[in-house]
Amino acid sequence: MNKKLQITIIAITLLVGGYLYISSKPAFNFRGQPSKEQSSSHIVNEALAARFDYLSKNGNSSCSAAFRDSIASMPDSSRLEGSCCSPMSVHRYSEQVEGLEKFKSVVGQNIDKIPGDPYDVEAGLAKELMSYYDMELTPDEQKAYDYAMQNSSEKGPCCCKCWRWYVYGGLGKYLIRNYKFTGEQLTQLWDLSDGCGGDEEHQH
Repeated sequence: MNKKLQITIIAITLLVGGYLYISSKPAFNFRGQPSKEQSSSHIVNEALAARFDYLSKNGNSSCSAAFRDSIASMPDSSRLEGSCCSPMSVHRYSEQVEGLEKFKSVVGQNIDKIPGDPYDVEAGLAKELMSYYDMELTPDEQKAYDYAMQNSSEKGPCCCKCWRWYVYGGLGKYLIRNYKFTGEQLTQLWDLSDGCGGDEEHQH
């Protein structure tokens, strides 16, 4: 076998080997389509973007006392949608929804009372959580609640005493009482659940 032929065979072997290695974990399949992992992520991102688009354009949420009081007469299946103060930000929205999902896994319990989307809350759940707002806490429980009041970005469940203040305030007391939430955990939850809109937490 002459030297040129040997070199040609070695080169072909390296090229084929490299191709097989790269194709063993493809970013795209042989038809040029995204891999399963990328397709799944793409679908999730597309769904989130579609949800953002709908909620940012079709919200009914308001900071007014009239809207807060109207929740009691809404059908339980109605939705409280959109931001209260500033236009929604897609970047902040995705951070919050993904953050809430991770938060639930970190606390280690599937707590269905925690809304997974702060801009899309079922009226029936809102009514239930509002009913917990006047719950009396023990001194130790109150310390946890007070910690969140002092350390959350809004210095409370929301930036003003709108429906969110009473919904997420009630949720906080429920979680402290029934799931032994600490002040730090409640602070994190309130910050992730900020429904005022904007790129960052709405602060006064």
